[in-house]
Amino acid sequence: MKSYFRALTIAGSDSGGGAGIQADLKTFSALGCFGMSAITALTAQNTHSVTGIFPVPPEFIGLQMDAVLSDIGTDAVKIGMLHSPEVIETVAQKLAQWKCPNIVLDPVMISKSGDKLLREDAVKALKTILIPKAFIITPNLPEASVLLGRDVLIPEDMIRAAKDLADLGCGNVLLKGGHLTGRDSLDLLFQKDTDTLTKLPGIRIDTPNSHGTGCSLSSAICAGLARGLGLEAAVKNAKTWLTGALAAGAAFFSRVIPGYRHLNRRDRLRLSRRRKRSWMPDQRSPGRQDQMKTKLCLS
Repeated sequence: MKSYFRALTIAGSDSGGGAGIQADLKTFSALGCFGMSAITALTAQNTHSVTGIFPVPPEFIGLQMDAVLSDIGTDAVKIGMLHSPEVIETVAQKLAQWKCPNIVLDPVMISKSGDKLLREDAVKALKTILIPKAFIITPNLPEASVLLGRDVLIPEDMIRAAKDLADLGCGNVLLKGGHLTGRDSLDLLFQKDTDTLTKLPGIRIDTPNSHGTGCSLSSAICAGLARGLGLEAAVKNAKTWLTGALAAGAAFFSRVIPGYRHLNRRDRLRLSRRRKRSWMPDQRSPGRQDQMKTKLCLS
């Protein structure tokens, strides 16, 4: 009997379709997971800017999580835009109530167009309430700078920063180097339990079609964990998939959409299938194969 791998995203809606909930669900689907959502905010957003944010009441966010988790359950959770301390508190309480596994927290603070997506008074709540519940966090350099209260600008800053971020309580940190200058884009994966620092270099893809890359990377990691991959395998797999999606979409939309355009997840999926799914290794953590519980069954 076939079954779904389940992944829940808790994030804001992007009306332009490139980031947020929309990016997460597209990524889950591309990577073989059944995606569910709890929407934390509605944004009026396009390729140029965020022109409005309508926060969803915390009580209703909790109801969405209750509805999904009491019935369908989940194998992993991706968290994105949370906007306010009240929302952070509600999400943290529900994650604990339903004993959610494999929590991937992308500490979204600013959109690609430069608009604030997290209130300043929410940063403390993020650090003290939610980060300690996460299995891994995936900040970029500006987000790491805010969380640590100091500039993280160059590769030499990143090693100390990754370890200090882990000390906030999450244990695992993927510090993304997309804001570095130069031809290469270096990410660092730090695993506190084993005191392991893994450098993940990558070639920078020269493309304007990059809207939603942070959301897509964290949701791809979430999908890998939901499918039973170990952490390092899930991160490497997600990074490889995202690089391919950026490369595959580099030539698209240029005559249609101005501003920050979207990466092409669907084209990457099509390419990957032709390559016999080499992008999705069946590499599960030890014992995981025997622990896979019954999920949503396909008829």
